[in-house]
Amino acid sequence: MQVRDLMSTDLVTLNATADVELAEGLMSLLRIRHLPVVDGDRLVGLVTHRDLLRASLRSALRGSRVPVRELMHVDVTTCGPDADVRDAIDVMLDHKYGCLPIVDDGGRLVGLVTASDCLRLTAALLDRVPDDALPAAHGLALGRST
Repeated sequence: MQVRDLMSTDLVTLNATADVELAEGLMSLLRIRHLPVVDGDRLVGLVTHRDLLRASLRSALRGSRVPVRELMHVDVTTCGPDADVRDAIDVMLDHKYGCLPIVDDGGRLVGLVTASDCLRLTAALLDRVPDDALPAAHGLALGRST
C-alpha cells in the first residue's frame, strides 16, 4: 500500500505570516492538531497544537500577536506519495510524530498522513480479520517503550 492510498488530501493550511490566534481558531473549530505552513503550494513548515500552547503564553507575555513563522517547525520530515505506508508509519513511530506531510518531487504539499489516518487503517484491517485469528493482546509484540 502506498502513502497516496492513506493520506488526507483535503488540507487546511496557513501562510507563515498568519498569526497564532488564527491557527488556534482553525485547530479548535476543525478539531485538528496539525497545520502545514505553505508558501504558495510549497511546504515551508508545520505548526502543531503543542506549539500553539507554548505560543499562547509567549503571546500573552508580549502583549502582541505572534506570527506562525516564529513558532513553526521548519525542518519537517516528509515523504512522497509513492512511499510505502509501512515506511511512513515507521518514521512516525520512531520520531513520535503525530503527522507526516506528503510532498511531491517539487516540494509541493499534496497530503498529510496523521495518526488518525493510521488508526482508521488499523480499524479497516481488523474488520477483515476474524476475531479468532488475532493473537491475544498480551502476546503481541507492539514495540512499546516503557
